[in-house]
Amino acid sequence: MTLPPEMNAIAITVPGGPEVLRLVRLPTPVPGPGDVLIRVAAAGLNAPDLAQRRGTYPPPAGASPLPGLEVAGEIAAIGPGVGGWAPGQSVVALTNGGGYAEYVAVPSGQVLPLPSLWSMRAGAALPETFFTIEQTLVMRAGLQPGMHVLVHGAAGGIGGAAILLCLHLGARPIAVVSDAAKAGYVRSLGAMAVIRRDTEDFVARTLELTDGRGADRIVDIVGGDTLDRNIVAAARSGHIVLVSTLAGPQATINAGRLLMKQLTLSGSTLRPQSSETKAAIARRLLTHVWPALGDASFARPRIRAFRLADAAAAHAALEAPTHYGKIVLLTDWGAGIGADRDNPIESA
Repeated sequence: MTLPPEMNAIAITVPGGPEVLRLVRLPTPVPGPGDVLIRVAAAGLNAPDLAQRRGTYPPPAGASPLPGLEVAGEIAAIGPGVGGWAPGQSVVALTNGGGYAEYVAVPSGQVLPLPSLWSMRAGAALPETFFTIEQTLVMRAGLQPGMHVLVHGAAGGIGGAAILLCLHLGARPIAVVSDAAKAGYVRSLGAMAVIRRDTEDFVARTLELTDGRGADRIVDIVGGDTLDRNIVAAARSGHIVLVSTLAGPQATINAGRLLMKQLTLSGSTLRPQSSETKAAIARRLLTHVWPALGDASFARPRIRAFRLADAAAAHAALEAPTHYGKIVLLTDWGAGIGADRDNPIESA
């Protein structure tokens, strides 16, 4: 395949709102040692992209300054020292930035095959969220079958991935959402129970659903006042996984209750992790999760698709309080890969 010298990409011109995203022309990346070059069909949007655009989550040293942490596409070229991959293979990948583009270079250990029965659009919604939940809830928090798992923001990308991985491992996800539409969505994913935080007290309802024990594991994307309330909702010897602080970085907690319940509170961000750590997560997903994705009964996230040039509109949609599911950007090539009745392209 002959690579073009330049490509279309989305750049953050200055920190700010969605309007600061601009379509630009940049040199096509060259894969370095250990890298593969992916021709991007679709790029997933995630909360870290919004934070980077606002100027509150700068890329780690050496990472691409372009936004975009997950893609689906086709291997276009391989760098020196790469084995096991060849041009033409359909893949998904966790990137180190640069996903909002027609081509992106990615360490080969962060690349996984596109699951069978999954379109490029749906596949682009997998890596960032599944890597995050596999690392935090499964590998670090030791999720086990039968555990009750309280999932905040359950209708979003992280929350949806948490529900799906809980079900895959035989755990019991309890979804916390903010409205009726989101409640219907998480039920379609298979949530064992749904708590409407706009009409219910999530602590009281969690205790009711668990016969007074509390949740064994809690996925918290909110922080702030929610963190202390999670301590009340947690079961003895439980583990609270903090993966985002949408309510802000400051929180006041009852440390005495944390001690008395013998709880574990852990926090983690995925993007600054080493390539070795990300590759280890990818290997676990390939072994323990990827085979299940090929089953037609495995639920898929709701996808909203926008063209790459409409990245600003896509960011605005992701920030809207009514948003649920996942949003992806399609390159011109990706938009032309077959018709997708379930995920039509939205316009700006």
